[in-house]
Amino acid sequence: MANINRDWIDAPHSAEEYIKGVENFLDFAFLNSTLDIEKDDEPEILFPCMKCVNRFWFPREEVFNHLIANKFNKRYKVWNFHGEGLTTWSSSRGDGHQCDNQNTLDNIDEMINDIFRDVIGGQAPKQKNFERVLMKVLKMRLYLLKCLNGWSNSSFDGLMKLQCAAFPFAKLPTSFHHAKKMVKNLGLNYKRINACPNDCMLYWKERANDKSCHVCKASRWKLNEKQKEEGALPNEGVPAKVLRYFPLKPRLQRLFMCSKTAELMTWHETDRKKDDKLRHPADGQAWKDFDVAHPQFASDFQNVRLGLTTDGFNPFRTMSVSYSIWPVVLSIYNLPPWLYNKSEYNIMSLIIPGPSNLGYDIDVYLQPLIEELKELWEVGVDTYDAMKDETFSLKAALLWTISDFPAYAMLSG
Repeated sequence: MANINRDWIDAPHSAEEYIKGVENFLDFAFLNSTLDIEKDDEPEILFPCMKCVNRFWFPREEVFNHLIANKFNKRYKVWNFHGEGLTTWSSSRGDGHQCDNQNTLDNIDEMINDIFRDVIGGQAPKQKNFERVLMKVLKMRLYLLKCLNGWSNSSFDGLMKLQCAAFPFAKLPTSFHHAKKMVKNLGLNYKRINACPNDCMLYWKERANDKSCHVCKASRWKLNEKQKEEGALPNEGVPAKVLRYFPLKPRLQRLFMCSKTAELMTWHETDRKKDDKLRHPADGQAWKDFDVAHPQFASDFQNVRLGLTTDGFNPFRTMSVSYSIWPVVLSIYNLPPWLYNKSEYNIMSLIIPGPSNLGYDIDVYLQPLIEELKELWEVGVDTYDAMKDETFSLKAALLWTISDFPAYAMLSG
């Protein structure tokens, strides 16, 4: 696919160049892609036009008419729905290797290519491991679609049961719970840390096995009426409150596993236009003052600059229920300005449970994140850079927090 010219996509839809390009695309798609063929019917492919964006199946003539009338979707960079698979994509990586497929909003293929480039090039030693990982990646995409499109857990379970019945040889996840376990195996899971129901402490580190709060003496577990009357604290049960913590280090390391993203992580220094105009936080005085104060950190452009934001909101979408939950999100300011505010480049760090406003007790829940940020500042973490094909010590710094004034007062103590 690398030797096929795609410049026709930008040509006017009435131009001979564009019409010929559509014909060449259809020839390739009907020769290589998976076709939808019912008995006695014409073969059909997905529509890649601007209007349909690969949602509907139609025969060649109707696809041609749509592509002429509605234009080819320019954001459809890799034709993976029409026969351009992992191997053909990887063979063209020298030509600006796109790291993200806009149809699925992930760079899983790129990460796999970087890890197993020897296999894709035709060498066999890693073949079995590559195939095993690739099958997991394909299953992960089902979980990704579930998250991106807001499917309920029950609808996902129903889809998996139908898929497993129709394609028993595919070894697909059998349920939402099974799919979640795959995320955990990728090292991107979260930790559940029990908390005092009155926000006094976390059951963490040296107090991980405590049964009650050392401040207010409240039980770690939810108690039924009988247990409340007896006054005896059980050794186990349902936690009264749970903090969900998403470790930062593996998420920062994942950014460098894709060669294109690894390159973008130094954009703030290598590609930013430096003309004293304010276009990026790196142009601001706070960033410059930080570099002067910490020259050793600033000398390695791969080191990560972070911003933290948090606020409470009611997840139930109704004012009749009083509940406030607090997500804590980290933004990565190494990236160019058109990327660092996109959801896929923002890291969920903490989900602090309600139901009440935290006030200054938010500090209790920030402890795991603060400890990890200190480690990333003082020690760093060994990280593989796919672009340079080398391992380096990655460090990170929290430059600022972003919030409204009530949350700002809480964060500043």
